[in-house]
Amino acid sequence: MVFLDSTIANVATKKIGQEFDASFGALQWVQNGYLLPLASLILLGGSLGDRLGRRRMYLIGVAWFAIASLLCAIAPNVETLIAARALQGVGGALLTPGSLAIISSTFAREDRAAAVGAWSGLGGVATAIGPFLGGWLVQDVSWRWAFGLNLPFAVAVIVLGLKYVPESQAEHRAHRLDIPGTVLVAGGLGALTYGMTSAAGSWGPTAVLTLVLGLALLVAFVIVERDEKEPLVPLGLFADRAFSGANLMTFMAYGALGALLFVLTLHLQIAAGYGALAAGTATLPVTIFMMFLSSRSAALAARIGPTLQMTVGPLICAAGLLLMTRIDHHHHNYVTDVLPGVIVFAVGLSTFVAPLTSTVMGTAPPDQVGIASGVNNAVARAASLLAVAVLPPLAGLHGEAYRKISVMEHGFRVVTLSCAALLAVSAVVVAFTVRLPAPAPDEAG
Repeated sequence: MVFLDSTIANVATKKIGQEFDASFGALQWVQNGYLLPLASLILLGGSLGDRLGRRRMYLIGVAWFAIASLLCAIAPNVETLIAARALQGVGGALLTPGSLAIISSTFAREDRAAAVGAWSGLGGVATAIGPFLGGWLVQDVSWRWAFGLNLPFAVAVIVLGLKYVPESQAEHRAHRLDIPGTVLVAGGLGALTYGMTSAAGSWGPTAVLTLVLGLALLVAFVIVERDEKEPLVPLGLFADRAFSGANLMTFMAYGALGALLFVLTLHLQIAAGYGALAAGTATLPVTIFMMFLSSRSAALAARIGPTLQMTVGPLICAAGLLLMTRIDHHHHNYVTDVLPGVIVFAVGLSTFVAPLTSTVMGTAPPDQVGIASGVNNAVARAASLLAVAVLPPLAGLHGEAYRKISVMEHGFRVVTLSCAALLAVSAVVVAFTVRLPAPAPDEAG
């Protein structure tokens, strides 16, 4: 459900804008309305599962997500759609942390790797199917069915979950929830996102004050977490230079990925004249390369250490983005103009994503691996949220202007170059912070 929905939402952006006569800022909030609660609450969702039962919170999240999907499907205007997308984000924050936690707690150690592999494989299949299914629904049926599709899946998951999934809780769980930290991080991210989206190229007093408020709330979050006995984010994790560097790379690389995918799908439809199905499937090679190369990339990192791949991979991605900048209403042939950049970008992602994940997990203390993974996941979501809010307005994409081919082409080029710069800087960050040696032969398998 979550993998399908993330793909379908990007593909449906143009149709939603046409039906509701929505501004570019409203379309940003269709995406960010989902990402904001997801990024803000995903760590709280994991804590609730540890305390109250992982199966319980997972199934509540699935039901919540399904109800919100129904509200998306029947939304009479863009404001209702944005609110429903926010509710989807809350459901996603409840169900996402539970899936792997359930696998870890219910499978025997010797079967766990195969179970996680099946989880990853099915996620990859869903991601691969998403562009075809979502593009077809958006183009030939209705974008509303792209959200309504979640309901039968949700019913099946709830029935199977109640029947076959055992309940579990964490042995060493927090005694209380970090509500102040959750409120501060949600308020800070929300204020920053609103400030950047509402600015739309004109920095009025409201936008500036909102941005200042967002930064102040995030500073307050750090102060509160430093003194909290059971914090939402244990700041001690960031004392490790490699962990901090890996998360800083995550922020820049996943921010670039989120902004690129948001504008690329829209650009292909507005400037290049692609239909929803063709635009949705344009990035399918990324999923295919990730499915077939990620395990090989992880094995290589286990032999030589992750630093080289985490440095070279973002640079390859940046090269792919530079190739994409030539896509416009004159140069839009998929094989000659779109595919080369997509393939180079896919190779770069496949090179660094698996080593990045293993670095985050490997630099955390054994008893904090779960929270380290959750922090990295939240950083990735927050990065996409802020990048989608910040980069398009700076590139001139706002209001109704994005519907003009010339404005879309200029905005796409600026966003793509900005994303390439972020990826290049992330490679430099890794070169100076992540200096992990290659594991010993027995550790590398």
